[in-house]
Amino acid sequence: MTDTPALLLASSSPFRRQLLDKLGLEFIHQSPDIDESRLEGESPVALVMRLARKKAEALAGDHPNTLIIGSDQVAVIGDQVLGKPGSREKAIEQLSAASGQRVTFLTGLCLLNTVTGRTQVACDPFHVQFRTLRPAQIERYVDAEQPLNCAGSFKSEGLGIVLFKAMEGRDPNTLVGLPLILLTEFLAAEGISLPL
Repeated sequence: MTDTPALLLASSSPFRRQLLDKLGLEFIHQSPDIDESRLEGESPVALVMRLARKKAEALAGDHPNTLIIGSDQVAVIGDQVLGKPGSREKAIEQLSAASGQRVTFLTGLCLLNTVTGRTQVACDPFHVQFRTLRPAQIERYVDAEQPLNCAGSFKSEGLGIVLFKAMEGRDPNTLVGLPLILLTEFLAAEGISLPL
């Protein structure tokens, strides 16, 4: 159908692309250029919802007749927000802090319809109980997987699963960065019922 909106993933993450592939929908992807800094006094939930929306909105002007998916994730231990570590040292520091702790991963999701201007935004939490990790284990893990571009410094879809004692949440895809159950609900509200 020619009037069916295109689907755009506003992300450079190969992990999010792999997750979206699971739904069997044709889509394109593009990286939005936004400032991801946390605002003063902003809660982690408000942060991921704002950034998911900003990612979608950043590409809206160039993509008429499109459903744009924006997503953002942070890890939280108590009041401490963990983003992407960016370096080996920071990854080791993050995993050391997570050792033996319950860590909450907050993933903001936005679906923006550029035809109607309708925006759906929500936050999907996922909880991970980390094993008690020895420093040598953490270093071996970081050197093996190089999780420097992953919130919380691990890849649950790979070797990172050995760091966990238990997981709790609605959708395991949320932990990787794209809550597919919630996205399916957003798409249904736009008239796209899956499976097609």
